[in-house]
Amino acid sequence: MEVVTATPTQAMIYSILETKLGPFILIADTRGLAGIVLPGCDSGRFPAVPRADEDHSLLGTAARQITEYLQGKRTRFTLPLSLSGTRFQRTVWDIIAAIPYGATRTYGQIARELGSPNKARAVGGAARANPLPLIIPCHRVVGANGRLTGFSGGLALKKNFLGLEGWTLCQKT
Repeated sequence: MEVVTATPTQAMIYSILETKLGPFILIADTRGLAGIVLPGCDSGRFPAVPRADEDHSLLGTAARQITEYLQGKRTRFTLPLSLSGTRFQRTVWDIIAAIPYGATRTYGQIARELGSPNKARAVGGAARANPLPLIIPCHRVVGANGRLTGFSGGLALKKNFLGLEGWTLCQKT
C-alpha cells in the first residue's frame, strides 16, 4: 500500500459508487485515494470538491476494487493512497492496514504493539480519524473480548464487512 501525505493545495475530486449497502463517496487528489465516505455517513470532514469525469482512472479502479471486495472476490486493496494525519495516527493506520483479511485485533492489542498499553482509547481516536475506512480496515478493530464497538459507518456496516470476511460474532455485542 502506498501512503502519501496530502497537502491542502492538491486538487481533489470525487465519485459515487452505488452499492447494495448504499452509496460510497470516493475522494481522490493528484497523489491517490484520499477519502471514503461510507453509506449514511456525513461527508463534512472533507472539503467540497468537484465530481470526477466518468473515466477517472484512480476512482474507477477504487470503485472496481471495492465492488470486488463486497462481492467476496477481493481480500486486499492495491491503490495509491494520499493520507495526512499525525505521526501517531499514521502509525496506528499502518498497524490497522496490516491486520489480515478475516482477522481482528483489539484496541488494546494495537496499543501494546505500539509499546503503550494504556493508549487503547488513543488508538480508538486514531481509528475514528481514519479517512479511508475499508481500505485501512478499521472495521477489523474490535473492543475487548471481541465486542463490536465504534465504526464510522455504524456497527451494522462493521458487522457486514466482518461477515463478508468470514468472521463470526460469538461474543455478546
